[in-house]
Amino acid sequence: MEKLTVVKVGGKIVEDETTLTQLLKDFGEIEGSKVLVHGGGRSATKIAADLGIESRMIGGRRVTDTTMLKVVSMVYGGLVNKNIVARLQANSINALGLTGADMNVMRSHKRAPKKVVMEDGTEEMVDFGFVGDVDKCDGKMLSNIINNGIVPVMAPLTHDGNGNLLNTNADTIAGETAKALAPYYDVTLMYSFEHAGVLKDPENEDSVIPLITEKSFKELKKDGTVNGGMIPKIENALDAVRAGVKQVIITKADAIDGQHGTVIK
Repeated sequence: MEKLTVVKVGGKIVEDETTLTQLLKDFGEIEGSKVLVHGGGRSATKIAADLGIESRMIGGRRVTDTTMLKVVSMVYGGLVNKNIVARLQANSINALGLTGADMNVMRSHKRAPKKVVMEDGTEEMVDFGFVGDVDKCDGKMLSNIINNGIVPVMAPLTHDGNGNLLNTNADTIAGETAKALAPYYDVTLMYSFEHAGVLKDPENEDSVIPLITEKSFKELKKDGTVNGGMIPKIENALDAVRAGVKQVIITKADAIDGQHGTVIK
């Protein structure tokens, strides 16, 4: 099968001129077909503040009411997405910016209120508003685009089929995209962020764990080596592997060559 790489890059990377320039250069050098999935939360928070709109975060997740939905739709689907697309075109990469609503590529349902452990350790039922949990991704539609030599650039927005956009976690978008494309390609999913990989010691960038399996993940979670936001990231990665993705690599944004970081398989 043809090789395909799905790269997810966080908002912290795409919103900085220097790191974005390097990321897009490295992305262009990846062999085979590819897809880019991006975040943009910091830009959304800044623009919301400029508009006098307060951002509310619970457990690292954004609460998306009607007003905030307008902001994230403009920022993710417009400002950030189209900036990346334009920059890729300048690098001779024929890119197409997409939300989940475009061509019905990714459909979700509105997340029901759920219990969340608060900072003080108590549990509280939280309604995250217009936040989407993915139901399906159309891998065939995406493969048709890719087979025509076009690189999809996915924004973290989906839709519910009833005319509503939904704010959707970019890691989830990347994972669902990779899983949907696994029947058509030999897929590697890369989560790129500010660290060299999953670290044994958070203060030591040289302490990268080279390989994590389902068995070793349980042990790393039990002894506290893996904790916080890294837990759902690895859980998503293992879920993607179980669904047919060849491997998942968690690595630094300037090391998306497939030779660095933590491999999950």
